[in-house]
Amino acid sequence: MIGYMITWTTYGSWLPGDERGYVRKGKTLSGNPKILKESRERQKSSTVILDSRQRAIVRQAILNEAERIGQKVEALVICAKHVHLVARPCRESIEAIVSRYKNVAMFALRKQGHSGRVWTRGFDKRFCFDEKSLKQRIEYVERH
Repeated sequence: MIGYMITWTTYGSWLPGDERGYVRKGKTLSGNPKILKESRERQKSSTVILDSRQRAIVRQAILNEAERIGQKVEALVICAKHVHLVARPCRESIEAIVSRYKNVAMFALRKQGHSGRVWTRGFDKRFCFDEKSLKQRIEYVERH
């Protein structure tokens, strides 16, 4: 593996039951309005939609942390409801990296007055085993 793309979402922006489909216990399921309604009712805080200032804060926090730990970020886009990052592997597991990036971004947002949750649990990962697949992931991220 020469790289990977990781994606994670903001809190409440992609709930179980969502019409776009959702993942439960490793299986992709179709949307379900009843489950979506129940999911919204269980939310502990409002859905997070990052504005342009917050997106810039998240981007800089992630890039600063990547530099600090020596991870090469090939592409990074912070959207209103999700983050896409393409990176080269480093000494930490992907799970540890995602946790690290979510945390530094959350703390940076809190310094600017954000309260409550920012991110959903979990993330999606796609592996790149050659330069061609890495380039395709980078191009995908850069189109967002």
